[in-house]
Amino acid sequence: MVDQAPADREPLKPVDWSSLSDDKLLDVRMCDLNLRIEGTELEGRIAQANAELVARGLTFFRPHYYLSDDWFTPDGVPGIAIPFYLAHPRLAKLELAQMLEIEGGDAESCLRILRHELGHAIDNAYGVRRRPTRRRLFGNPATPYPEYYTPKPYSKSFVQHLDHWYAQSHPDEDFAETFAVWLDPASMWANRYLGWPARRKLEYMDRLMRALARTRPAVRSKRMVDPLPRLRKTLREHYQRKREHYGLDHPDFYDSDLLNLFSASPEYAKAMTAARFIRKIRKQVRSTVASFTDSYQYTIDQLIETVIERCRELNLRLTDSEEATTIDFMVFLTVQTMNYLHSGRHRVAL
Repeated sequence: MVDQAPADREPLKPVDWSSLSDDKLLDVRMCDLNLRIEGTELEGRIAQANAELVARGLTFFRPHYYLSDDWFTPDGVPGIAIPFYLAHPRLAKLELAQMLEIEGGDAESCLRILRHELGHAIDNAYGVRRRPTRRRLFGNPATPYPEYYTPKPYSKSFVQHLDHWYAQSHPDEDFAETFAVWLDPASMWANRYLGWPARRKLEYMDRLMRALARTRPAVRSKRMVDPLPRLRKTLREHYQRKREHYGLDHPDFYDSDLLNLFSASPEYAKAMTAARFIRKIRKQVRSTVASFTDSYQYTIDQLIETVIERCRELNLRLTDSEEATTIDFMVFLTVQTMNYLHSGRHRVAL
């Protein structure tokens, strides 16, 4: 983890920031990155998303894309902001080091997010949120966004597209996720959601988009909110705020849970310490549990760090083989993560 920059450290404006160390790169202002979408892998992924719109008959709808500090679609604007780190491999590497994963870093996940954001953009372009049927099926779009939400993983009233059961977080996210599933040429939504209440939303989306395909958007604004050239914060400041957003508030686990896995008994004084063991398997279990629970690796890593510190304080050691303990620890970590996920305290990436 990178420490906070000293107060007297000035933001850097290098000629070639791509060769800098992580620590020096973090002091570069975002507006000095001088990035473009053109000529990057993003260009092809955007072209594919636009081609999917055309294949669905939406030939009049064409959003604009630009770089910013995160994924988002500005309110009332048919445009999509894409995070800066996807426009340069050096910045993708920094994102991985800071956040332990790259959201949208591969073609498949990038397209999933683009389809989702296109749902917001077309909502804005055609003013769909004002339609009574849209409001009845998806809920009131004026509902305030929550800081936290507790998803119901087995609910069949919502489509499943992005991680964290994202459609359940807000009526607008439900609409965007439903649009994304409808747009995806490989979703097979008519069969996949057979018998689900969510299928009614998809059928409505299908009728609505067929109707909109014959009309031009009412809103064609090219306005950009927080475009990269206007962001004067440093990368260090950006990641400090981002880690706070995705971090743990206060993990709940008890010493008894750890004592079921490890022991402080002198009988195991020569065994490997629990802290060392967990550090050894940290990356493996973090990735696996993230996959199991649809959680952010950064959140899980913070939980692991807290567990390591407590194991060190209790002087805990292994009582079984590393192989067996790895399995037990993975179960423990999965349970703790799910408890946290369903406590209502986890951050929502909105």
